[in-house]
Amino acid sequence: MGFLDQFKKSRDSDLPADWKTIETELQLQAAIDESFEKPVALFKHSVTCGISAGAKYGLEREWDITADELSFYYLDLLSFRSISNKIAKDLGVTHQSPQVIILKDGKAVYDTSHHNISVAVLKKNI
Repeated sequence: MGFLDQFKKSRDSDLPADWKTIETELQLQAAIDESFEKPVALFKHSVTCGISAGAKYGLEREWDITADELSFYYLDLLSFRSISNKIAKDLGVTHQSPQVIILKDGKAVYDTSHHNISVAVLKKNI
């Protein structure tokens, strides 16, 4: 399978079973609230961006983090732009795409974007 085929497969595939989606402000607040119990990661993904597709594919391919270690939330930022903007404003993190933001105790404690997104980076920062 070629590189571009892998991106298409990644974009079209279902999310890993333990990833949760954010489509409403209430779901975003639930994720923030959950960060008081354990680390939470927010993955802001642009479904039309090749770099974002590559980051998503890499996470899916290497995913071995348990739901006990980290709650992982996926946001299609093109479909839910207002929520993406709310994340940037409320958490004080400059918008990037793709982007992963790690929350602990209701605050953003780490964020990274583009080619720096990986399972290894998540593990190191949770």
